[in-house]
Amino acid sequence: MEERNELYPVFLKVNKLNILVVGGGSVGHEKLHFLFKSSPNAKVEMVAKWFLPETEELAKKHGAKLTKGRYKKKYLKNRHFVIAATNDAKLNKRVYRHAKKRYLLANIADTPELCDFYMGGIVNKGHVKIAISTNGKSPTAAKRLRQFFEEVIPENINQMVENLNEYRSTIKGDFEAKVEQMNTITESLKVKNQSDD
Repeated sequence: MEERNELYPVFLKVNKLNILVVGGGSVGHEKLHFLFKSSPNAKVEMVAKWFLPETEELAKKHGAKLTKGRYKKKYLKNRHFVIAATNDAKLNKRVYRHAKKRYLLANIADTPELCDFYMGGIVNKGHVKIAISTNGKSPTAAKRLRQFFEEVIPENINQMVENLNEYRSTIKGDFEAKVEQMNTITESLKVKNQSDD
């Protein structure tokens, strides 16, 4: 039987959550960069013995807290999830064990078996956001798919979403009637777009 991707995609309001990133090197920087690229107001604290200069600049730009020092389990207090991105596999595993004891979600960089979630490829055009997962198998494939979708999604997609939102607010009737009308209008847009090719 073919293996399936059983991950459940969610879109987190990370500006309302408390996130800890452990590790200030290049992998930690990458995690922080992509987090802020998608969610510029994410609430993040990063703890490490040292930080790359570009990480310090990124943290300053987005208001992230940088804490210089060794990781201690006390840093997990009042967190919603943690990302461990150090070059020390033992430390990363320790962060994971501490997180599990506190029922926290954890992402341990480059260790799929120690991840409760993956930070997949993200396409962002205004109100439209698409998350891409390869089930932890190929970040490169996710990157290529992201680039593909960034090219094919029209730049004016935001205006279409706004227009549909305005139209939705004018529809009368119960929930089912509204869904039916929205399905009808969006189906016609789909057919129109296909005929324009």
